[in-house]
Amino acid sequence: MPTVGPIKRRQLIEYLRELGFEGPYSGGKHQIMVKGDLTLRLPNPHQGDIGRELLVRILRQARIDRDTWEAL
Repeated sequence: MPTVGPIKRRQLIEYLRELGFEGPYSGGKHQIMVKGDLTLRLPNPHQGDIGRELLVRILRQARIDRDTWEAL
């Protein structure tokens, strides 16, 4: 079960796919993932993990609540 904390970008993509998102696709400066009419921008790859605050913002935009995220 993933916690709402630092996570690697690759893991984030895997979990989002488990939740029904497709992609990532090229979307200009950032890659995007799509689920129905919802489009989610992903952070660009960088050396460190995605921090807790950024992960919380991504989950909010993806309309994923904490219980759903931690139940994966």
